[in-house]
Amino acid sequence: MTYSLTVRDHIMIAHSLTGEAFGPAQRLHGATYVVDATFRTSALGDDGVVVDIGRAGEVLRGILSLLSYRNLDEEPEFAGVNTTTERLCGAIAGKLVAAVRDGALGEVRLTGIGVTLHESHVAWASYEVEL
Repeated sequence: MTYSLTVRDHIMIAHSLTGEAFGPAQRLHGATYVVDATFRTSALGDDGVVVDIGRAGEVLRGILSLLSYRNLDEEPEFAGVNTTTERLCGAIAGKLVAAVRDGALGEVRLTGIGVTLHESHVAWASYEVEL
């Protein structure tokens, strides 16, 4: 049995993608992503929740604020890599894992974190990590 809690936010970025497979997206362009962060556990905490919704939302907002309104082509973290939707999911998930391990969500017993970036109403990508 697994419980999950999801919080949602968004980011607005600029980037370009290298390679013929990306067609016109090779040129600099903007993207607005709806971002879902899902926290999973097999056992609820003493207070009966997966994580505190408010804290989870604040942590996600803090992580996304480092990316939002930025040209990712200029960010050292992404030097030499395509900032695909999939790669951004992994980067955000990694920052969430670090925040959990640093205690930003308090004493929680999570079994996993998932991040989904909705690129549009018809396309999205996800990344899942077990803890």
